[in-house]
Amino acid sequence: MSDEQKKVTLMQVISSVLAAMFGVQSAKNRERDFSKGEPWHYAVVGLIFTIIFILIVYGVVQLVISKAAH
Repeated sequence: MSDEQKKVTLMQVISSVLAAMFGVQSAKNRERDFSKGEPWHYAVVGLIFTIIFILIVYGVVQLVISKAAH
């Protein structure tokens, strides 16, 4: 296998970050992430998903508050 085939793909990074957020990451995928993945890829994707999550929660709270005020 060449170095290019051993690298973790963007979809694998996204999948790993989502699994880690829910606490269901498999040992096989975790081992792959630590051995073949770049740490900053996971940090960037994790930060993006955290920001998206915060914005969704904020939006839901604002929607509930506006509905409760009427």
